[in-house]
Amino acid sequence: MNLRMRQICLVARQLAPVVETFRDVFGLEVCHRDPGVGKYGLENALFPVGNGFLEVVAPVKDGTTAGRYLERRGDGGYMVITQCADLGPRRERCDTLGVRVANEIRYPDYQELQLHPRDVGAAMLSFSRQEGGEPADGPWHPAASRSTSAFLAASVRSMTGAELQSDDPERLARRWSEVMELPLSRDGRSRPVIALDDARLRFVPATDSRGEGLAGLHLDCADKGRLLSRARSKNLAAEGDMVVACGMRFYVV
Repeated sequence: MNLRMRQICLVARQLAPVVETFRDVFGLEVCHRDPGVGKYGLENALFPVGNGFLEVVAPVKDGTTAGRYLERRGDGGYMVITQCADLGPRRERCDTLGVRVANEIRYPDYQELQLHPRDVGAAMLSFSRQEGGEPADGPWHPAASRSTSAFLAASVRSMTGAELQSDDPERLARRWSEVMELPLSRDGRSRPVIALDDARLRFVPATDSRGEGLAGLHLDCADKGRLLSRARSKNLAAEGDMVVACGMRFYVV
């Protein structure tokens, strides 16, 4: 295992409406709510998606980091949480590049380095190590250390990629590439791409007024047509294979 895209975190002003949308449109059910995020002034909900997790956090107190992010960009992408086999080399690489660790989480079975978004760009990139987490469906501490095989299949089968937007996507892609120590390639439109073990990070021009950030998520769906129909019935913005929810562009295939 090199790097897996094990979890994507979104931030929202209100949690309950997003939970309802993800259930009614994407067929996702909450598998865990972590009381531990309360120390950051947040509440959260996690949804299993294939062998990964989609998380939404919302502030419940004033003055939180997530709240300041919401003031700048509104609801949207917040963190890209990757899984690796060893955090030691990752920390050394960050030290070499001058990337600060904004927050460190340490449990007996799980350790995580959350990197400062100003040093990486667009979103908070996180490196995590999970004891016994080598299998694709292995345990994951943020979801109460349960295996994803414990959850029923949903209409969304997996997260196959994330999209980071910037006024200078080439610069942003190079920075993520050097921090992650993974090469850049190109997609069919000559845009920079980083391939992880189970997903691809795409770097695209910012097309809205929100500036740099985690802006999109690619989903493999069992029934694309039904999902798009449900999105329109909920009056979500939908164009082609894209649905906008919680400030994110969801591309369904």
